Amino acid sequence: MTPSTSQLIDFIRSRYRNEGGIPLHAPTFGASERKYLLDCLDSTFVSSVGAYVDRFEDEFAHYTGAVKAVSVVNGTAGLHMALRLVGVEPGDLVLTQSLSFVATCNAIAYCGAQPLFADVDRETLGLSPRAMDVLLEEVACRDEQGAVHRASGRRIRACVPMHTFGHPVDLDGLVAVCDKWGISLVEDAAEALGSQYHGRHVGLAGRVGVFSFNGNKIVTTGGGGALIFSDAQLAARARHLTTTAKRPHPWEFIHDELGYNYRMPNINAALGCGQLERLPGFVEAKRVLAAEYAEFLRGSELTFCLEPAGTRSNYWLCAVVCTDRATRDALLIETNAKGISLRPVWTPMHQTAMYLDAPRGPLPMTEFLADHVVNLPSSPPLRTAGQGGA
Repeated sequence: MTPSTSQLIDFIRSRYRNEGGIPLHAPTFGASERKYLLDCLDSTFVSSVGAYVDRFEDEFAHYTGAVKAVSVVNGTAGLHMALRLVGVEPGDLVLTQSLSFVATCNAIAYCGAQPLFADVDRETLGLSPRAMDVLLEEVACRDEQGAVHRASGRRIRACVPMHTFGHPVDLDGLVAVCDKWGISLVEDAAEALGSQYHGRHVGLAGRVGVFSFNGNKIVTTGGGGALIFSDAQLAARARHLTTTAKRPHPWEFIHDELGYNYRMPNINAALGCGQLERLPGFVEAKRVLAAEYAEFLRGSELTFCLEPAGTRSNYWLCAVVCTDRATRDALLIETNAKGISLRPVWTPMHQTAMYLDAPRGPLPMTEFLADHVVNLPSSPPLRTAGQGGA
């Protein structure tokens, strides 16, 4: 029996015990966050220098299994920095998915490069290795330095898949295609803190992994992001560039190249340290919620998006695939009218004004998912009320 929209609304309210509005995703704070924030204020070190920045980076690297982590002001800055680190230059092309938040493509544009769109897989909702390889065979050739776009002569420098809603992409497949064509892999793991691919935390398959701690993410620092590395030298390079390329000196201001003021403030890191302590509980609570959604919707015309085989998703945003666009729109209208914040997936990037002219292969799955996917309220159901980004 297919549950009605009113039954879905009742089910969602039963998880949050909230008769008011229910956001798509809200943060949860506790005693540790308050304690560390007050300690940070008392220390007076609230900007980009302070003990909590170092602590947050060490704890984040430990949690993900990275050699080093470098914190930044937000995930978009992290993506920009990652692309700089792997050598993306003006005029280059960067392979990525059109089904993504705009920050992925904006970071490419900040480098003076342009996205090259390949389609996504239905199972992962992320960049398809097969679609990417087919596209490259059609439009590119390989020289000793890597992939070249035949028609324009532009270098295809990097590949940026996104772990959509926290579901890991097919990393083995993407690594194989990137190795075949000599392309650097950068993981946009903004939504995927706590997600694993074949037992390993996402973000480590390529040269850099990038995370976001916006107010609507599974862990928040208010605003913030981080890059993780398996290469300590590349991490040191990231730290230098994100600190305005300033060379260490007791008092002199010596900047040896163009750098960026991208370092995370200590006060944000203090909040993050408290949040990291609760991350395992957040992941478990969200996975329980996802299992409850999946069971409730079993046999429904709404197909729940399950984690891909061989992965462990954080289920940052639970999602369903509707039967058609009309069903999707009706569901969004009725639930939002009742204060339940369901949302569609992003407008595909190749349909936005900024990226209409970006080169691309066929994108049938991207366009299908854009017309059919709806996100459900996905906050860890550990409290009765909360405010936050959505």
